[in-house]
Amino acid sequence: MKQKKGIICPLFYVSGFMLNDLENLKKAALTKISEASSEEVLRAAEIEFLGRKGKLTEILRGLKDLPAAEKGKVGKASNEIKTEIEQAIIDKTKELESAKFDELAESEWIDPTQPGQEAPRGTLHPLTQFVREAEKVFERMGFAVATGPQIEDDFHNFEALNIPADHPARDSQDTLFLENSDGKLLRTQTSSVQIRWMKDREPPFRIVAPGRVFRKDDFDASHSPMFHQLEGLVVDEDISLANMKAVMEEAVRQLINPEAKFRFRTSYFPFVEPGLEMDMSCTICGGKGCPVCKKTGWIEIVGCGLVHPNVLKNVDVDPDKWSGFAFGFGLDRMVMLRHEIKDLRLLFENDLRFLRQF
Repeated sequence: MKQKKGIICPLFYVSGFMLNDLENLKKAALTKISEASSEEVLRAAEIEFLGRKGKLTEILRGLKDLPAAEKGKVGKASNEIKTEIEQAIIDKTKELESAKFDELAESEWIDPTQPGQEAPRGTLHPLTQFVREAEKVFERMGFAVATGPQIEDDFHNFEALNIPADHPARDSQDTLFLENSDGKLLRTQTSSVQIRWMKDREPPFRIVAPGRVFRKDDFDASHSPMFHQLEGLVVDEDISLANMKAVMEEAVRQLINPEAKFRFRTSYFPFVEPGLEMDMSCTICGGKGCPVCKKTGWIEIVGCGLVHPNVLKNVDVDPDKWSGFAFGFGLDRMVMLRHEIKDLRLLFENDLRFLRQF
């Protein structure tokens, strides 16, 4: 077709226009990529130019209107520009990642030659501290430390300890029995450990048994349904109350107060005969009377007595040859006395303001 003077062929114009647009697009894309200050900005530039609705895609949609010869020229140019933009994005990504690591190296730099900061350290609970110290005191006096299960049966918790079937301790109002367990219960004293020890060994015995015990009780300043005991047992030849008194007083003086005063009162426990309770002068009020000692100036800290012959018979120990004494400390109460704590509940509430004092 013969062209009129001054008029450009429309197809040639379109292809030239597209090549010009492609060149301008490349310059704009490379500039934005070069100036990208973050991976987010770089990703936005990639979408702007190479995305499904990007500027390069918009230009390439016009290829369908070009003749085959022009399509090749424009298509080749567009592919070269696309490749150049993609490579620029890859290079910029590496640059940004390198800069990020350089920044981290600067801001989080650590001198491995400097001494580290000591991590905060916890402390043992005051009850745990006291139990471990009590074990050492009795070990120095020749006692072994014994343990046993917290879930017990009737024989070890009651029957072997000379506690008859009609004793109040067997009432569900006093003891925590487990449902569908064939009479299993949470032990009410660690005396059950003494029974297990004597059943499996030959006398003489000298043991202490610390641990948790459970009884249905209130939870107030001086009572808890879960508390801690340290029970002891000595079985040997010619054991008397004098032996027991010497051990009790020495242990309490070492654990609580070297100047403590004591008094013994008769009491009843099914597994000892005679039974006694040892009181210590109240360390909180100095014997003047306070809520902890119930205004008496004295605090009961241990029940004790000579082992009942029936208990020895129940574990096949001859009571005509062997005798002994048994005792049971309330560890929670002893900790209260030692540290002048006025409320038992503080030992179980896990308040760090309280525990950090120990």
